[in-house]
Amino acid sequence: MELTHRPRRLRQDRIRPLVSETSLEPSDLIAPVFVDATTNERVPIESMPGHERVPIDEAVARVEEVRETGVEAVMLFGIPRSKDPEGTRAWAEDGVVQEATRRITSETDAYVVTDVCLCEYTDHGHCGPLEEELRGENGGVDEPVAGHEATTTVDNDAALERLEKIATSHAEAGADMIAPSGMMDGMVGAIRGALDEAGFERVPIMSYAAKYESAFYGPFRDAADGTPSFGDRRHYQMDPANAREAIREVELDVEQGADVLMVKPALPYLDIVADLRREFDHPVAAYNVSGEYAMLHAAAEKGWLELEEVALESLLSIKRAGADLILTYFAEDVATRLQE
Repeated sequence: MELTHRPRRLRQDRIRPLVSETSLEPSDLIAPVFVDATTNERVPIESMPGHERVPIDEAVARVEEVRETGVEAVMLFGIPRSKDPEGTRAWAEDGVVQEATRRITSETDAYVVTDVCLCEYTDHGHCGPLEEELRGENGGVDEPVAGHEATTTVDNDAALERLEKIATSHAEAGADMIAPSGMMDGMVGAIRGALDEAGFERVPIMSYAAKYESAFYGPFRDAADGTPSFGDRRHYQMDPANAREAIREVELDVEQGADVLMVKPALPYLDIVADLRREFDHPVAAYNVSGEYAMLHAAAEKGWLELEEVALESLLSIKRAGADLILTYFAEDVATRLQE
């Protein structure tokens, strides 16, 4: 039988790049940078090979290393010198992110995005001040009932007041973009209002609009020292079983003024990335999280995978699903390869 349709014609070497549907560039990537106010030297992150916490004095040098690979944007995460139940170091004028931001923006041309959350700053590791609820047999909030234990959760509205302070302090320090990650109801609207009132109406917000309560965050919690001292975050981060809920969450953030919409994690939630790309005309970002990074490294160390190949393929899949921006720990390695 004569074959009329031969898709392989377009897979030959010289034509293949001309018909490639998805491209990945260093400018698509954002590199996470961990700045640690408790150390005077770089500290390797054991669960994230190739990454380390850097002291404030080396924040500029670390960002310059990123920029040498062609990556133009960084996301700053801070480890404060002290913690308390309210997370007050998160909005301190001399806080770790504030000081690092001032130095980086004054000494480099990097585009600086700052993570806005409280989990690294509270001594309990949750994303805001705590309140107690008494839960009945069906999981609802009930009056005290014999034999039922109090469940501690984050006080949403009290957290909003603190997020406003953090975001404003970051903007005052020179942050180019604010990225709230706490999954508090109303956080985008609160931060947008606070920024505008303080004269920072030109500072955009990249909201972690669909952030799932995921098992893939483990290495990050080591890196940022943000592991909850008790319980988990399922009462404010999304259920991994839910997709329609993500659309509702994102719609609310769009209504409140979000400029960029983040999905976290990336690889297990490519369907959510694709849904957002179809439903919204905003830029979509995806966070290729620490667990995704660590498991590929672990497999490569065993000789089971070729690290450079699977890293690039992973990021291509995220871009193909519809992400415009990818926050990834592979940023420097992949950018270097793309420019070779």
